[in-house]
Amino acid sequence: MKILVTGGLGFIGSHTVVELQNQGFEVIIIDDCSNSTEKVLDGIVAITGKLPLFEKLDLKNRDKVEDFFKKHDDIEGVIHFAASKAVGESVEKPLLYYENNIGTLVYILKELSQKAKSSFIFSSSCTVYGQADVMPITEDAPVKTAESPYGNTKQMGEEIISDTCKVTPSLNAIALRYFNPMGAHPSVEIGELPTGVPQNLVPFITQTGVGMREQLSVFGDDYPTSDGTAVRDYIYVVDLAKAHVIALKRLLENKNDSNYEVFNVGTGTGSSVLEVIKSFEKVSGKKLNYKIMNRRAGDITSAYADTTKANNVLGWKSEYTLDQAMKSAWDWEQKIRK
Repeated sequence: MKILVTGGLGFIGSHTVVELQNQGFEVIIIDDCSNSTEKVLDGIVAITGKLPLFEKLDLKNRDKVEDFFKKHDDIEGVIHFAASKAVGESVEKPLLYYENNIGTLVYILKELSQKAKSSFIFSSSCTVYGQADVMPITEDAPVKTAESPYGNTKQMGEEIISDTCKVTPSLNAIALRYFNPMGAHPSVEIGELPTGVPQNLVPFITQTGVGMREQLSVFGDDYPTSDGTAVRDYIYVVDLAKAHVIALKRLLENKNDSNYEVFNVGTGTGSSVLEVIKSFEKVSGKKLNYKIMNRRAGDITSAYADTTKANNVLGWKSEYTLDQAMKSAWDWEQKIRK
């Protein structure tokens, strides 16, 4: 089966391409390389022994999207990662985020809606819950007003897909709301490659550990948590990639209960910032230089998943521990800095 992965050279996208190819799918990648590099293809080939078809394409160009789907009319499923994802940047450049994250989604759904049958996996986020009232967070938790244009694009994206599915019986979709992806492939052939200053905690930790960053800032130690620092659910990127393949197979094999479904993808365990730092110090044998700073505006206290639905309905469960995932992130950081 031929599967399109948009943003397939990115962090989660590239790991998902590997899992798809390992299970015999034929993969086509679309990526505009605005936040990735074609060198990632070398890593994918090194792991799987197969070179996926790659098209450098800006999905904001509607005509090119139409031409692509005419040329590849045998695509049976789409996993859609392509999006801008920096919360701070989205506040500064909201129109860029709405154009890139919403416009491109609409163009793809228009093409899929014309097919006799299509399967669509959407890269959503736990940001849709905001600061949830109850922990752990179930899929039934209310969607809160977004804290940023980025978060808003994930909420709007889900609404657009849901509305489209209601009037398009041939379209089957699953939105995966994931928590905090981290780590690298065990082969250390692919991993997280942030451009500029990392937006996520783990690559900032590993860059500090390897000497690229002078110091890690810990924003707030007065939260109502076990050690005063914010709590998140850190999921290993390969576990997350496998969830996408399982969700896709659910649609391709007509096992879905409705033509639009939502699943949380996390470990079900919350880890504080200080616990993540301790994990790094344990697997690396290095003391991390960090400093407690004031809280950042917009940061929530705690977010971790109730994964019961994904475990029972999808038949998926995270396998890697925080320490194992951190070890892979550290191995990757050391490799790419050599």
